Amino acid sequence: MKSEFLKYQAQTSPYPLALEISHAKGSYIYDTNKKAYLDFVAGVSACTLGHSHPKVIEAIKNQADKYLHVMVYGEYAQQPAVQLCQFMAKHLPDPLEATYLVNSGTEAIEGAIKLARRVTGRSQIIAAHNAYHGNTMGSLSLMDFEERKAPFRPLLPDISHITFNYEPHFKHITQKTAAVIVETIQGGAGFIEPTNDYLAKLKTRCHEVGALLILDEIQPGIGRTGKLFGFQNYNVIPDIVVTGKGLGGGLPIGAFTASKTHMDTLQNSPKLGHITTFGGNPLIAASALATLKQVVNSNLMSEVLNKEKLIKKHLKHPLITKIRGRGLMLAALTTSEDITNQVILESQNQGLILFWLLFEPKAIRITPPLTISNEELIKGCGIIIDLLNKISDQNKS
Repeated sequence: MKSEFLKYQAQTSPYPLALEISHAKGSYIYDTNKKAYLDFVAGVSACTLGHSHPKVIEAIKNQADKYLHVMVYGEYAQQPAVQLCQFMAKHLPDPLEATYLVNSGTEAIEGAIKLARRVTGRSQIIAAHNAYHGNTMGSLSLMDFEERKAPFRPLLPDISHITFNYEPHFKHITQKTAAVIVETIQGGAGFIEPTNDYLAKLKTRCHEVGALLILDEIQPGIGRTGKLFGFQNYNVIPDIVVTGKGLGGGLPIGAFTASKTHMDTLQNSPKLGHITTFGGNPLIAASALATLKQVVNSNLMSEVLNKEKLIKKHLKHPLITKIRGRGLMLAALTTSEDITNQVILESQNQGLILFWLLFEPKAIRITPPLTISNEELIKGCGIIIDLLNKISDQNKS
């Protein structure tokens, strides 16, 4: 399968890992040689409940027996999508009550940008340095990594950048600003948390000048930080919240949520202000609803912070300089990019799935399913420590 994969499927890098997948269940992925791999990545934070969770599979099968796609988004009332949006409204603070369902996190970012410009009548969007919000043209425009942007210019105009956690840059947020968009916890930059009530102060500055605050919850959301939404840890309520990844339970989804008043501006002048064919797909909405219900109605979120402590307890090593992030959204930083690469690549040979972060080359991504057991966490951490010990011994010899 590997040769056909490389020949016929478009690649995103010159050296894909190319693991040949047979099946996946719980915290494990299995290759076509029946080798098991403990998953410390969860599809890059997407598989909230692990692989083939019975409640998610049941919801998908039940919906598949009823109907799949029937009409473009927003025309027909379809129970899975209605119930999903209703459930999100119930568990989000006011005034976040109306959700627009789309197909991916980056599409949700695009919708949020359009909504902010529509509501405010302004054009300027301010993002953070080292931000990552996706790779479609609008989302890519928010990035300040010129190496990634240059080949695709011209991009969206009127984009500016501020430094995350640096309050003096608030002066750049003015009455020309439609919205400020930041990740609740910066992902690609190395899982950097807001400090010193930064997000609440940012919201205050936005409202002083009539701008909207958009929080990107595509990674921190859906229980990964111990709260259903990451911003609930930081004393702030955004004007627009964007979700994706873990919301779908392993299926592709995105959503942006705002007040009903704001969201209604997409209905007129022009009509069809944002449209999508497959957004709110009933099969995916059923999977997402089952995922949310399991996260909310179980003890998964209450266990997340204890699992964070367990990881930090078992990942102590001279070659690990710090562990950033919160809950099960963690990045272990080693002393060098080369060591990080060695650990990630060799861990696959040892039956452990690890991965990189976009802009922090020393970081090892640790974002396992919320359902991972303590024993599995200790096992995975042990593999990492063994690899680091081998690297240490090699460096001494």
